[in-house]
Parts: sequence; C-alpha cells; structure tokens
Amino acid sequence: MLRVDDVTVRFGGISALRGVTLEAADGLVTGLIGPNGAGKTTLFNVATGLQRPRTGCVVLDGRDVTRLGPGQRSRRGLGRTFQRLEVFGSLSVRDNVLLAAEVERGWRSVSGSGRGSARQVADTLVERTGLGHLADTAAAELPTGSARLLELARALATRPSTLLLDEPGSGLDESETRDLGDLLLEVAAQGTAVLLVEHDVELVMRVCTTVTVLDFGQVLAQGSPAEVQADPRVQDAYLGAAPPAGPPAGRPAGPPVTAAPDREQVML
Repeated sequence: MLRVDDVTVRFGGISALRGVTLEAADGLVTGLIGPNGAGKTTLFNVATGLQRPRTGCVVLDGRDVTRLGPGQRSRRGLGRTFQRLEVFGSLSVRDNVLLAAEVERGWRSVSGSGRGSARQVADTLVERTGLGHLADTAAAELPTGSARLLELARALATRPSTLLLDEPGSGLDESETRDLGDLLLEVAAQGTAVLLVEHDVELVMRVCTTVTVLDFGQVLAQGSPAEVQADPRVQDAYLGAAPPAGPPAGRPAGPPVTAAPDREQVML
C-alpha cells in the first residue's frame, strides 16, 4: 500500500502540489486524473523519491520512506513507468525485461528469496504483455504503444508491491487498451497496489475502484468513478461534459467520457 499524506511541493513561487493526500490500496487500481499541469507527475516524483516534498510524508507498506532515495524505495517494492518513454533502445524487448528481472533476482538473492530464473520471468512477462512477437526486436524500433507495454513488462519484472503507471495507455489502439485494462485488473487481483495516471477516461472508469482528481496542484475530488464523473467541479475542470443519466443496457456503470482539451496552466 502507498500513502502520500499532506504533501506540498513548491518551485520558487509556484505551488506544484498543495496539501495532497492520496492512498493506493493493495489489490486495487486507483486512478489519478486531471488536466496537463495539474501536478500528477510531480506527485509520482514525490512518491518515488525523485522529488523531496516541502511538507508531508510518503508511506510504503506501513513504513515512512520520505527520506529514502528512489533505489531504496524500489528495493522495498515500489515500481514505476514514466510519461516520457524510458527504454534501452539498443536492447531487444526481451533483454530490456531480462535486465530488470536480473536486478530483481539480485535483490531477492540477498534476502534469501527468489522465483525461477530471470530469463523465465522475462519470457513470461513479454508474452503476458502481448509482446511475444516482438521479443527480438530492438526497443528503438517499437511504436509508442508497444514501447509503453515494454515499460510495463519491465516494471513488473521487479515484482513491485506498489506499481505507479504514468499514461500507459498512450499510443495504444482500442483493442490494446482493452487488453491493458484487463492486465491491470489481473495485476491488482494478485495483491499489487496500482496507481494509474491516464488521460483515457474510459479506461480509468473501467478499471479503477477509486479516482482522485488533481487541479492546480490540489485535490479537486476523490471517490468512486461514478461519483467523480457526476461531480460538477470535475466536469468543469476536466471532463467537459456531464455523464449520461445511466449506463446503456448490459454495460457496467462508468460510461466513457472524453476529457476536455488540456488547459494552459502555470504548473509542473
């Protein structure tokens, strides 16, 4: 479980985050949405140790990790993907994942635990993320959507207890997005806490149990997908339109809503 408690971040005279509290529970997918510049990536940077908050704390699996660096948090079970693609372009898809699996295997050997060979883990995750047919392709040759799936596979190879995903659906087509949603639900069902930043509102509403909306560095709303969609403040700041009165017959609650165009903001 990850909890970010009353976090404030300032850059000079600009408040990137102001008193933000958010919790990602084990076994669930938690959504984090908002316009560009709302502070979502800054919050991820605080959670992973790349940005020290001015006030507040970060608690991972019951332990205060606010003063720990990114590497120490990773060893304690925190995994992440980035909004900007971060893959090893000269390595194949398989070797990108294998590298992460080897690192994880080294961590576990120190603690006396382990799970199969790193190559077995890498091969399994490459298939699981739908990249099997691209296993020997150099990462630099991948389209954006496939590269984001590669980042996800590599993050999973570290066996995180909490997984932060920054726009993993960017570049995916409708079918790939549906498969991604199914995979995230599967990962959460195995006990992982998943925190999802995503502009594909339909995906967020389908897979998330709770959703937090950031705007201008503050929490605008928190609640179930249905509650968030129905909130007039969220509609005005981000969604751009009220949801239909009810879901179509045979479809679960949380109908697709297209996010309004991004607003220009002086925010990180």
